[in-house]
Amino acid sequence: MTAITQIQARGLSFTAEVAGPEQGPLVVLLHGFPQTRYTWRAELPALAAAGYRCVAYDQRGYSAGARPQALSAYRPEEMIADVLAIASELGADQFHLVGHDWGGQIAWCTAVLHPERVTTLAVISRPHPAAFLRAMREDPAQAARSGHHQKFQDAAAADELLANDAAQLRDMFTKWGGVPAADAQAYLDTLGERDALDAAINWYRAVRETKIDLASLPPVTMPALYVWGTGDETVGRMAAEGTAAMVNGPYQFIQLDDVGHFVTDAVPGVFTRQLLDHLAAA
Repeated sequence: MTAITQIQARGLSFTAEVAGPEQGPLVVLLHGFPQTRYTWRAELPALAAAGYRCVAYDQRGYSAGARPQALSAYRPEEMIADVLAIASELGADQFHLVGHDWGGQIAWCTAVLHPERVTTLAVISRPHPAAFLRAMREDPAQAARSGHHQKFQDAAAADELLANDAAQLRDMFTKWGGVPAADAQAYLDTLGERDALDAAINWYRAVRETKIDLASLPPVTMPALYVWGTGDETVGRMAAEGTAAMVNGPYQFIQLDDVGHFVTDAVPGVFTRQLLDHLAAA
């Protein structure tokens, strides 16, 4: 059984679900955009049953108690520091790290910059940042797939996504993401609020202010699992396959044929099994 709680870290309050034995190895799960901790609803009980202590939290901007006003508060550096602080709050010097989409970007960066803290890494969709940016430069199709990055620089982006009962967001989930309507609504229960959605979009705006050289970020060194669906509208094959060169430790790349971006919603349980096998092999 998972417990919903508030984790206090870095002067902010993060809404989180925690499960599993207190003495079990910690697994930290990071959601992406436009989702919440709800994306890990299958993984938390499975990890707990396997003896892991696990936490999935609504990240900075998504949690009502962790929504600073300053744009600079949404640079990747801040989310990385949140990960480390929350793990420490839960008593873990080291932890397994899991991420999807933007959560995957933060997971890659955390693993590279703080390898002493991260035992294993598992990421859905988002490639290693250097592989992703290389594809953005060299693959015109990838630049087109990532066109929303530029669109979200517009101050009116949140209003457009929420217009007509959040029609654009709903379509993002259900029409091209394969997300059941009930699950899409679960995400909209949080992101249907304009302040929350605008804060989430700030991740795209503030990345331009980062001091991290994402294009030159070195490879990770711990065991890594990378899962990519061939139907992912946001990440193409060049970026996905290029990630292999950015892992210097044991590496497993799993391709899910005809599966889109929202893996945990579209094919529930598939990633759960892959993650448990990955952790067991570490």
